[in-house]
Amino acid sequence: MSESALSQIPDKPVLEGLEAKWGEAWSERGTYLFDRIRAAQAGRDGVYSIDTPPPTASGSLHIGHVFSYTHTDVKARYERMRGKTVFYPMGWDDNGLPTERRVQNYYGVRCDPSLPYDPDFTPPFEGGDNKSSRAADQVPISRRNFIELCERLTVEDEKQFEALFRQLGLSVDWTQTYRTISDDTIRQSQLAFLRNLERGEAYQSLAPTLWDIDFRSAIAQAELEDRDQQAAYHTIDFPFADDSGSITIETTRPELLPACIAIVTHPEGPHKHLIGTKVRTPFFGAEIEIHGHHLAQPDKGTGAAMVCTFGDVTDIIWWRELRTADGHDLPNMTTIGLDGRFLPTAPSIVANAEAADWYAAELAGKTVFSARKAIVEKLQETGDMTAVGKPFNHAVKFFEKGDRPLEIVSTRQWYIRNGARDGELRDELLAHGTELSWHPDFMRVRYENWVGGLTGDWLVSRQRFFGVPIPLWYGLDENGERDYDRVLTPDHAALPIDPTTDVPAGYSEDQRGVPGGFDAEADILDTWATSSLTPQLAGGWQRDEELWQLTSPFDLRPQGQDIIRTWLFSTMLRSTLEDGRSPWRNAAISGFIVDPDRKKMSKSKGNVVTPADILDAHGSDAVRYWAASSRLGMDAAFDPQNPTQVKIGRRLAIKVLNAAKFVLSFPVPEGAQVTHALDASMLTALDAVVVEATKAFENYDQAKALEVTEAFFWTFCDDYLELVKERAYNQADVGQASAALALRLALSTLLRLLAPVISFATEEVWSWFEEGSVHTAAWPEPLRIDGDIAVLSAASEALIGIRRAKTEAKASQKTPVSRAEIAAPAAKLDALRAAADDLRAVGRIAELEFTEAAEFAVTIELAPAEEA
Repeated sequence: MSESALSQIPDKPVLEGLEAKWGEAWSERGTYLFDRIRAAQAGRDGVYSIDTPPPTASGSLHIGHVFSYTHTDVKARYERMRGKTVFYPMGWDDNGLPTERRVQNYYGVRCDPSLPYDPDFTPPFEGGDNKSSRAADQVPISRRNFIELCERLTVEDEKQFEALFRQLGLSVDWTQTYRTISDDTIRQSQLAFLRNLERGEAYQSLAPTLWDIDFRSAIAQAELEDRDQQAAYHTIDFPFADDSGSITIETTRPELLPACIAIVTHPEGPHKHLIGTKVRTPFFGAEIEIHGHHLAQPDKGTGAAMVCTFGDVTDIIWWRELRTADGHDLPNMTTIGLDGRFLPTAPSIVANAEAADWYAAELAGKTVFSARKAIVEKLQETGDMTAVGKPFNHAVKFFEKGDRPLEIVSTRQWYIRNGARDGELRDELLAHGTELSWHPDFMRVRYENWVGGLTGDWLVSRQRFFGVPIPLWYGLDENGERDYDRVLTPDHAALPIDPTTDVPAGYSEDQRGVPGGFDAEADILDTWATSSLTPQLAGGWQRDEELWQLTSPFDLRPQGQDIIRTWLFSTMLRSTLEDGRSPWRNAAISGFIVDPDRKKMSKSKGNVVTPADILDAHGSDAVRYWAASSRLGMDAAFDPQNPTQVKIGRRLAIKVLNAAKFVLSFPVPEGAQVTHALDASMLTALDAVVVEATKAFENYDQAKALEVTEAFFWTFCDDYLELVKERAYNQADVGQASAALALRLALSTLLRLLAPVISFATEEVWSWFEEGSVHTAAWPEPLRIDGDIAVLSAASEALIGIRRAKTEAKASQKTPVSRAEIAAPAAKLDALRAAADDLRAVGRIAELEFTEAAEFAVTIELAPAEEA
């Protein structure tokens, strides 16, 4: 290193400012750009491609993002240093319900598609708190106005996300970004759906649908979560049709009695002798049958249950599988509308005219809660309800982002086959899951359990606004009604389209909505139907064939464990249907961040920590260290008031700066060689670290790589540096060149080992004595210098003993020692003698003796005060 380079080392190196300095430098130099020319020359095997999770642009990032995205970045940096051309894009998940909700609350608006577009519209305010607000307080605006606000806000959110990711030091190629609502994305998403349709994998069906009454949209199985809700059992007597008695049932949903279409009991249960008997619904008078089914629980309640259309998912199963005595399907009697309120008229099954009138007067328009109260009071009045039990908590289905329990209503929706009813496809999905390398491997079981537990095909249509339009129209019959058997599709070359404004081939705009003309599909695709195509979106499928061939199947899918059932499975499904293969070679699954009480951090629980303050207070390297210290799949606790692991990472980064400054103060003479046993021992031990850390990185275990590297780094600083510094300072010592060279070699190796994690401090140090970036430098290989690792180990043990002896003598470590004796087992004596000169120097020992003994021990005699 030249004197001019040495002068660039700060007098007092600090971490502050390194993020801005190196972030700007990396951007200007294109350090992390995907080199297409180099990639094309190397071919697919020379590329490492990452299917990066696109964060939802609907608010702020949280500490969990920092955690999992750091895991990915550490691996990306390692592969880059291994010589791979790394394809590391970033996507933004713009569309979907979370974005719409944020826009509603941020601007105080809601979408009303019936309203005309207002080019001069100004929202009532900006900067809502992103909490739920009442629809009645929100200003209704046109669909186009609403979508424009969605676009505006997501762009601003994405700028903030990118700034934070840059501060964190993600080595993303920021020229390789995509948005899930861009024209390119819409085109590819619509194309994939049309290909599903053409192959018979997408279909439309009128069927019971899980429905969120606030979002007014269908919800897929993968988006459900159970939440505890209070309920109570209501005991109701159903009289037999021949008035010979009654059967008693218990239900938590008495309000659905008007939609009761059957009673069910277990074929071997206490009521099996009643199967085939007919009963009447109390008050409402519908004549229904008692059926047997294996899902009825004989030990639950009275052993008999109502079948209503629809109270829960089990009701759907019974409705589909049960038949009347004369072989007919059970009817679908709907009572609850899409707004969650009771419909104006009673279902046709209600046989009592008085009850039908009462329904219209007392139930119509009521919420589920109010209707339940009304019907309970009525049945108690008629004597049909004999008891109401004590409240208890039970699990109820919610949309994972919703506020109220889901209802089940019958709607016409689009589906994609997912293996739930296709054994061959299910087996193919399971086989691809087995071929995929999972990190950690036990996460594979979650995928397999999900595939094996699917109960229905994937519902992909949503009755929302900000998303990818389903690219279809329907022919209208002579009455102006949709002919669902006449689906009109666009030419692939015409994509992207919006069927609400574009016209199908062979029609004109004046035929929209008129008899004999056409009608647009107004629904959009579920956001997962777009996110399931992230490899295709990032990798240029059907857009950039060369890029697609260089990147797919992708090397890595990194993600959280909670979206295995949604993002990972749906992406695996789309790739299986389109290409007959897994979209990736590896899946890296991060654990959760939990608070100090070991509770998962989530926005709904209000215990989320935003990362900006943590990054500002402790530095990005410290936060990266904290994240990288946790193995994949393992949960990590985080206490923002006392982030211990973050503080340890900061201490390590500072030590890297200071130790490097010290090491670089020793010039390496030209032609220097490692000749000293202690130097060779240290470098041989470092070789073992290189081998172990490399193996760990190859196995996606960045925590193990960091652990072994960090342990050696502290041995290097605390022991080796202390042992050799006197020799390194002494130009007259024959071993000076060996020490200086060994220090420099070790520094270069350690910086590269730590660079994937401590990315800013290592780059800063590298710039002091090397050209280019440490992040594009070659990953270290073993130096293979012939040394005995026992020398460093024994010398370190002796140094600790000398320090302890001086401390026990209440003497400074700089106090001279007239005589010291080191007793050790015979096997260690030769190693100690090889480091004798360095031990004398560091301990300021005049006379040093070694003796054989069973146990290691150090005794010293301090030099007289006058000698000191």
